Amino acid sequence: MHDDLKADLKRRMTSSCDVFSKELQGLRTGRASPQLLEPVLVEAYGSKTPLNQVGNIQILEPRLLGVQVWDQGLVKAVEKAIRESGLGLNPSADGALVRVPLPDLTAERRKDLVKLAHKYAEETRVAVRSVRRDGMDMIKKLEKDKKISEDEGRQISDDIQKLTDSFVQQIDALLVTKEKDILTV
Repeated sequence: MHDDLKADLKRRMTSSCDVFSKELQGLRTGRASPQLLEPVLVEAYGSKTPLNQVGNIQILEPRLLGVQVWDQGLVKAVEKAIRESGLGLNPSADGALVRVPLPDLTAERRKDLVKLAHKYAEETRVAVRSVRRDGMDMIKKLEKDKKISEDEGRQISDDIQKLTDSFVQQIDALLVTKEKDILTV
């Protein structure tokens, strides 16, 4: 049972790190990449919907992305979502196609991308710690219900903490690598 708990926690932490890794891939350093727009959420049909579920993201030129919106009524919402995404992009609609020119990477723009990478990293650390908290709560409940001893609970808690620490180190390593990538001119 304890191995099941650890495996579940590890799976959830791995999932958080995978999302973080994808978000970092989207922070492009100089050329257009569809991943750049994947974290953008569009207000569509009464809820926040990922951009790639309301349109097709494509590379039109090395420094120009296009979003072919499937529902003409969502063009304005897509434009607004990209503009307000914090990515520093200024889209323009052309019929059902939203053109997203990528600005040159100035020193200021690079700093903004680094800040965004740090924000993604912190969100991922919070997600990993949340998974840890769920695990710790489970241990306390098992101890309270006398299904495991205090010593077993302490041992499992230590294992969960070690797992959490290893994932936080992994997140930090990914962040450092991406930061170097962004700041390299």
